[in-house]
Amino acid sequence: MIDGHVHSPYCPHGTSDSLDSYVEKAIELGYTSLTFTEHAPLPPSFTDPVPLKDSGMNPRLLESYIKDIEEVKKAYASDINVQAGLEVDFIRGFEKETEELLNEYGPSLDDSILSVHFLPIYNKWYCIDYSPDMFKSALMAVGGLYQLYQLYFDMLRESVLADLGAFKPNRIGHMTLVRKFQLLHEPPAGWEQIAESFLEFIKDRAVTLDYNGAGIKKEHCKEAYPPLNIARKASAKGISLIYGSDAHNSSSLKQGYSAIDASLIR
Repeated sequence: MIDGHVHSPYCPHGTSDSLDSYVEKAIELGYTSLTFTEHAPLPPSFTDPVPLKDSGMNPRLLESYIKDIEEVKKAYASDINVQAGLEVDFIRGFEKETEELLNEYGPSLDDSILSVHFLPIYNKWYCIDYSPDMFKSALMAVGGLYQLYQLYFDMLRESVLADLGAFKPNRIGHMTLVRKFQLLHEPPAGWEQIAESFLEFIKDRAVTLDYNGAGIKKEHCKEAYPPLNIARKASAKGISLIYGSDAHNSSSLKQGYSAIDASLIR
């Protein structure tokens, strides 16, 4: 039982559950491996579009985060494999700052994720998973659901191609995050073809996918990222899927696991 996407008390929009509480809960659930992938600090020159500016970790705490995980690794080494990682945002135009962060801290990390949360639309940034209202604003700004889905997957492609240096993560986080509010906004006709085109794009590249259970628990989503049909097509193309709970508190570890196809997991 491996979980490659777990947050921590260092998450500014999560809970204060301790690293120990996450690890002890993971052991209770039968985990053999857990990777802490806290939201990396955002590029210094990027302005977080969410109201509380809390999408990424405080950069002043990053060294403490890594140090604390190293201590937890040692404390529980006989019971579980604990790894240090980050969930790194790909943000168009801020690649150099992201590379600088990874060059500095990458040598201390075991495993990380590259995600897209922010979309640029006419010189304004939108965090598409922040709230129904921000999603709707992005939808209206870009001109339609199909256009929004296309833009999101275009950003995923750019993230795969981006030069972020030697420590660039090779796992794409929650590849269908754009569907978080699908029960409020019916996905556009043809969205599956967009997703399958992305799978075709990555199948021969050294890229894996976060098979993320968090969407199953989201009020307006109720499916994994990616959903079952897309996950099966990814696996059929030889793309590895790594389960991620995307837990932002210890009680959310293993969330959605019973509803995914565990046979697809690497």
